Amino acid sequence: MAVTNTPVRLTQPDLESIIERALDEARARGASQAEAAVSQDTGLSVGVRLGEVETLEHQRDRSMGITVYFGQRKGSASTADFSPHAVSATVAKACSIARFTAEDANAGLADAALMARAPPDLDLSHPWSITADHAIEIAKSSEAAALGFDPRVNNSEGASVATHQGLHVYGNTHGFVGGYPTTSHTISCVVLAGKGDDMQRDYWYTSSRDWQELQDPVAVGLESARRTIARLGPRKISTRRAPVLFVPELARGLIGHFVAAIRGSSLYRQASFLLNCAGQQLFPSDVFIAERPHLLKAMGSAPFDEEGVATHNRELVAAGVVTGYILSSYSARKLGLQTTGNAGGSHNLLVTPTLGGGLDAMLAKLGSGLLLTELMGQGVNTVTGDYSRGAAGFWVENGAIQYPVAEITVAGNLRAMLGGIAAIGDDVDVRGGVRVGSILVQEMTIAGE
Repeated sequence: MAVTNTPVRLTQPDLESIIERALDEARARGASQAEAAVSQDTGLSVGVRLGEVETLEHQRDRSMGITVYFGQRKGSASTADFSPHAVSATVAKACSIARFTAEDANAGLADAALMARAPPDLDLSHPWSITADHAIEIAKSSEAAALGFDPRVNNSEGASVATHQGLHVYGNTHGFVGGYPTTSHTISCVVLAGKGDDMQRDYWYTSSRDWQELQDPVAVGLESARRTIARLGPRKISTRRAPVLFVPELARGLIGHFVAAIRGSSLYRQASFLLNCAGQQLFPSDVFIAERPHLLKAMGSAPFDEEGVATHNRELVAAGVVTGYILSSYSARKLGLQTTGNAGGSHNLLVTPTLGGGLDAMLAKLGSGLLLTELMGQGVNTVTGDYSRGAAGFWVENGAIQYPVAEITVAGNLRAMLGGIAAIGDDVDVRGGVRVGSILVQEMTIAGE
């Protein structure tokens, strides 16, 4: 193994000094503006299957990216070598590229006045000093619990434990340099049940910034088994139109399609079914979606975006009306607007529930229709809004689950689906960057036999 002259784990001041060196080099080479980002990631992931270790991976990644501007000409380059010579050579390469690129009137750093001058500490780093042996034992205990749940659970795709630690620092020639450490930890389990033509699989997982807040691994295994057993003996249903209830982990994707359609890059490329939708009533009047980037320990939190712009609370949807877009400085300039502090994406979207009482209340509101628990395929067109995906779930009558269904397709148009939201549950899934409960869509086409 090659020996390097840099420590295995650099500190934030170390990374900040690398950025300062890169920016000084860019100025010396005549760049009118420059920005650099340095990241360092370490991690451990293990996977077991049927009680045996299947994967064991240690991750150690580092990278530096530099973007320079000569007026309206832009050039970018990156390296994984942090030595002074490599940093200098990377900046030189970016400058060389910039001299051959076309001018772009919208190129450049975000406005200096928007930089995060006093970024808050959002408590995003909780390192887990776990050995590989301990991680393997945790994964084994989760899988064993699943396999012991019911004799019909007879196979496994494995259980896994993953822990990651990152340190990301960004700086630019406005004088901004900032960074913060993050962690993420996950335990998951996937098992199979049944035999012959009736083999079913399902999964469960827990994820958190703080390893001490993870769900018990045995509980994760038991839930994956319970979900798998519930899917045995699925029936096919005839093609029909009916209400569809998306469970929270799928409802998150539904909101994600909306977010993708109001992203600046989709809008200025005219590649969205929601062009010019700001100020329009897209959702029912009881729907509110807020962005809250400063929630402590949350998976989507960030004190500033990828351009150093301070993040802030905002309302994306108020009383069903779209109030704004997801913009970086570049996409904002293309649209004649101002950045919303969303270079790199949105930060913690909170969808306000419209109905209390958890899943039971949502099933009662559904009445008779489809409880959707799995989606397959990529049949979502954010240009036209057309939506068609393979699916599985449960048929519900009078608010009670009757039997599992499989080999169906659910289809509709996203604009009609979002406008046809009949209720949003308070069974909120907080494991990702979109916090939402189950969503009931009034009517969709269900293609079966």
